[in-house]
Amino acid sequence: MVWQEEKTPVIVIKPRPGFALKLKELWEYRELFYFFIWRDIKVRYKQTVIGAAWAVIQPFFTMVVFSIFFGKLAKIPSENLPYPIFAYSALVPWTYFANSLSNATDTMVAHQRVITKVYFPRLILPVSAVLSGLLDFAIAFGVLILMMLFYGIHPTSNIVYLPFFLFLTIATALAVGFWTSAANAIYRDVRYVVPFLIQFWLFASPIAYPSSLVPEKWRVLYGLNPMAGVIEGFRWALLGKAPPPGPMLIVSIIIVALMLIGGILYFRRMEGTIADVI
Repeated sequence: MVWQEEKTPVIVIKPRPGFALKLKELWEYRELFYFFIWRDIKVRYKQTVIGAAWAVIQPFFTMVVFSIFFGKLAKIPSENLPYPIFAYSALVPWTYFANSLSNATDTMVAHQRVITKVYFPRLILPVSAVLSGLLDFAIAFGVLILMMLFYGIHPTSNIVYLPFFLFLTIATALAVGFWTSAANAIYRDVRYVVPFLIQFWLFASPIAYPSSLVPEKWRVLYGLNPMAGVIEGFRWALLGKAPPPGPMLIVSIIIVALMLIGGILYFRRMEGTIADVI
């Protein structure tokens, strides 16, 4: 009887010629993708005293501060809405965007031991960091609905467009997160720049004030800030008190699309060297 030695399959990982997005790999590694999302959620609330309430504390107390200084003292107009509703309705998508961008920026460095030992599509890391924040968004959004009921404000028929603006918020966080996560793996001082960028971006967005304060001739240019279209669209879809963003939203969508495509290209370009320099 002749015994034949069974050959062990060998997988060779090598760069492909040209550029390939390899988006199919995201589906092939979907179980790992779900694991990273679930793990991020568990780590966020593990050994915390008040648990999921942290998703509400940041936007709620920011709303209180804005209501006192911008609403009461500075008398900033709020489009015929109670100022707490006006501010909080913008802080809900903004807080999700800011936290997602911060988490996505650090994700490559935080997983450096895994990256240097195991192959998987690195694109999973920033995407999972962004999507895991949707639970916090849902909790904060639930509080917004309760506040609207308290003030006697009911959603209008425009609410059917709300998922689109949520998707635009996710796309914006991913678009910027791809750039910052790849850059932070190469240049570690990026993580110090991002908090300053988020702080500046906060006041450059129509959160404490309506975009109607921006002169009409500069309104389209203001749309170069993608979160301007997101926030104004979010308010319009949910509260229906302001006119639709219009041309400003179109500019924001174009900017997000360009940033997202460029971010994916940049991330894929740097992906091959990240494991060597991280």
